[in-house]
Amino acid sequence: MYLSRNLKVLVALSLIADSLQWNALPVRYPSSTLSRSPRSFRCTTLLHVLKEDIEEESLTSSLQKDEPLPSTYQEADDFQSILKEKLFLGIEPTPEVLSIMAIYFVEGALGLARLAQTFFLKDELHLGPAELSALTGLFTLPWTIKPIYGFLSDGVPLFGYRRRSYLILCGFLGAACYAGLGSNFLGLFDSADSPISLLQATIASFVVSSGCIAFSDVVADGIVVQRTRDSNDPKVAGGLQSLCWGSASIGGLISAYFSGSLLEVMGPKEVFTITAALPLLVASIAFFINEESIDKKKALPSSNVSTTEVIDFQPETSSLIPSTPVQTSGKDISANTAALTDESFTIKKQVESLWQAIKEPAVWKPALFLFLWQSTPTSDGAFLYYMTNDLGFGPEFLGRVRLITAAASLAGVWGYQKFLRTVAIKDILFWSSIVSAPLGLIQLLLITHANRDLGIPDSAFVLGDDVVLAVLGEFAFLPTLVLAAKICPPGVEAVLFATLMSIFNGASVVGTEVGSVLTKQLGVTESNFDNLGLLTIICNLSSLYPLIFIGLLDGVGSKSEAEMEGGDVIRTS
Repeated sequence: MYLSRNLKVLVALSLIADSLQWNALPVRYPSSTLSRSPRSFRCTTLLHVLKEDIEEESLTSSLQKDEPLPSTYQEADDFQSILKEKLFLGIEPTPEVLSIMAIYFVEGALGLARLAQTFFLKDELHLGPAELSALTGLFTLPWTIKPIYGFLSDGVPLFGYRRRSYLILCGFLGAACYAGLGSNFLGLFDSADSPISLLQATIASFVVSSGCIAFSDVVADGIVVQRTRDSNDPKVAGGLQSLCWGSASIGGLISAYFSGSLLEVMGPKEVFTITAALPLLVASIAFFINEESIDKKKALPSSNVSTTEVIDFQPETSSLIPSTPVQTSGKDISANTAALTDESFTIKKQVESLWQAIKEPAVWKPALFLFLWQSTPTSDGAFLYYMTNDLGFGPEFLGRVRLITAAASLAGVWGYQKFLRTVAIKDILFWSSIVSAPLGLIQLLLITHANRDLGIPDSAFVLGDDVVLAVLGEFAFLPTLVLAAKICPPGVEAVLFATLMSIFNGASVVGTEVGSVLTKQLGVTESNFDNLGLLTIICNLSSLYPLIFIGLLDGVGSKSEAEMEGGDVIRTS
């Protein structure tokens, strides 16, 4: 009988083990097997491998003779097919696909440190609600410059790679930030003589870690778009996006609860230390991303006239530049110099095309409305202090609120897809604002403790209020994504969409900072909530003023998502 290579290796190892009298047994085998002697165990294992080798030869013979496969192999093949079709949406679960999913999972799971960040600033650095709100906006700033990350990743390769190297760099840098927070920066900033205070070092770490997450998000999106574009399988287009965002949602759901429950048994610094492992995971996963070195891709032919396809140097997240060749003459021009020239040319053309698109009324008018709609002030920071300092809610309960709110948001996504896809986007945004404003004022019952007179516990009131507002939030947020995607003309889809999302994030920063100023002016502190009700009224009523400019959505906003899918995209002149 023919012995496979694995069997020969196993026989050799068995003989060596006998001569050395090893007694340790693999722990993966059941306890009934462990009761045997090492020698009898190895003999049994050899017979088992022999049986597998015979079955392998039998399978090969069956394939050669076109005979039907044994039922065992048919069942295994059916299981793999079901796994591929149902769990992976028809996409082959290659190591790279699993790696991409893991990156998005980590992005969602990084919410693990969100409550720890809040309680660290609140309880250990003793910041008030106004200061906390101001810093929250500051931590969001790295998300407002996402197109710059895209330009860097597309046009400035790092150590010969556009994707992998940036993921590794962001992973290690993000891990260093969280590790520094967890270790109190090794006491380097505790001294009064230190040029940098602990607060400044903490703020810098949170900003840099937020930037690392945003940069990784852009790079991961670029990988997904490239794989989608390069694949001939139509299932990959929507399936890979769904897998990625599904992974992020799972990571977010898992971290939502544990972000609070961990704070019940450990301090924020310990949570930061645990969170540091997640960016390291991204850095490790980056090695499984299939990417050819840019030096190999950009090697120019040794001729007097060398032709380089611009599409080789254009951003992999955009079809901005047509695939017309750029000719460079002369043997004395090196490959690296030519590559840099082409990359600079591509980025310049990107910026020019982006500016041409933004000047179109069909683009800037909806973008302006989205900015106004998202930039209204918020009282979230002050209300958090009220829940913890006045109502006495702990981290575990707040984590539970985050978990239920995340689940409610998913329900909102389902509700939108089920009932609102045929409703005009302009109408959805209008009525969601009209309904959300009075619902937001219901918080006044909690602030005045009137809910207790109605027999509603504080915890039940908070959970119910957050669930309803989360669902309505998704009803309003999803149309903005559809609208942003719709107003992107062909050729600049990716870079313009990233720019619109940056504008959207920038508007959120403006709203947070305005809310911080209002909190300060009204005298709402960690112990004084006398004007919290007035702050809540101002923030909720101000959310209605963008409706004055609802006319900016005339045209594209007058259509529903279903109508947009069947229509033409906007084209720039």
